[in-house]
Amino acid sequence: MTANRGLALFRFWFALLGFVAVLFQLLYLVQNVPGASTGNYFSYFTIESNIIAFVTLGIAGWFAWKGASPRWLELLRGAATVYMTITGITYSLLLSDIDVNTPIPWVNVVLHYTVPTVMVIDWLVDLPRERIPVRTSLVWLAFPMLYLVYSLIRGPIVDWYPYPFLDPRSAGYGTVAVMSVLIAVAAFGFAVVAALSTKLQNSVPHPALTSPPETALEPRTTARGRHAGDDAGLEGQQRR
Repeated sequence: MTANRGLALFRFWFALLGFVAVLFQLLYLVQNVPGASTGNYFSYFTIESNIIAFVTLGIAGWFAWKGASPRWLELLRGAATVYMTITGITYSLLLSDIDVNTPIPWVNVVLHYTVPTVMVIDWLVDLPRERIPVRTSLVWLAFPMLYLVYSLIRGPIVDWYPYPFLDPRSAGYGTVAVMSVLIAVAAFGFAVVAALSTKLQNSVPHPALTSPPETALEPRTTARGRHAGDDAGLEGQQRR
């Protein structure tokens, strides 16, 4: 496996962009929004999934630069891709007209549109070398499920919920349960699709692999410039 510096730079750039977006928005909220809570900020699934994404891109960029792709990294990339897909689609369908503490337009675009798209592209152009079974991909769902439990436990304690569909004070726990199940089913679907896509690794060119150029076998020549086979033929004629 050879190094792929172009892929590495691609990953480094978007890892840096995601990091700057998360940090810039945090500083803006702390300095400009009265009562802004760092704990609440880092309790958004958007922020947590973006942190996982830019850390994953940074690590994957380093390994692409060295020309390596360990199995654990391929599983980490799959998880980050699923989480960012959840972030992008959930925001687009349910939250685009709701205040989710992303007041800076360019940051909102980066966190909810750019990074999710980049993670999907990165996954497809550099599929794992070995297929990931669907059963293995289900491990990726542990984080979204833990996040749901965390949000519902923390909500009553701090009297704050990150998203309206997780807030039982407005619509009751029945609505929260229904929305949670729907999102869980969607997350399951994303994980299955990501796992099944690894079956394509033999039909899609792997960007970190290069095949040596095929060279035709050339006949060996003697010091006088003739082919070795020609010399053998001349010796046979001389004997006759």
